[in-house]
Amino acid sequence: MPPDHTDDGARAARRLRMQNPDLGIVLWSQHVETRHSVELVATGRFGYLLKDRVLAVDQFLDALDRVASGGSALDPEVVARLIGRQRADNRLAPLTPREREALALMAEVCTNVGIGRRLFLTERTVETHIGSIMAKLGLITIDEQHRRVLAVLAYLGGH
Repeated sequence: MPPDHTDDGARAARRLRMQNPDLGIVLWSQHVETRHSVELVATGRFGYLLKDRVLAVDQFLDALDRVASGGSALDPEVVARLIGRQRADNRLAPLTPREREALALMAEVCTNVGIGRRLFLTERTVETHIGSIMAKLGLITIDEQHRRVLAVLAYLGGH
């Protein structure tokens, strides 16, 4: 995005979010920028899609609908880059390998049904894993916070 052709879009999104915290934002970019993206993911109502990986109009429209509904839509490549950005925290050490897989799929914005399909688990088993993840990460139920987002942020910061 002009003028710098670097992180201009992410910086603009960050400024827009500061001005209007409830604004849904979808970055549609050729490249992955991580410096501003972690903050935007944390606030919800955010999508980050890569132009060369959105292959169908339905896929793009689905992402827009999720963000408009208050959710997130992150390309797996964006998630991978965000994960690689920070690895210092050992907060995830108590998680089992299966819980880490479920958390990684949460970071890809999968629902419980989606996680179950990808890991060949029942929805009830996925719910059990997610409950365990939340407990091990110390994420209690608070009305003003999205525990799934907090869990994903812990994953992105500590994986």
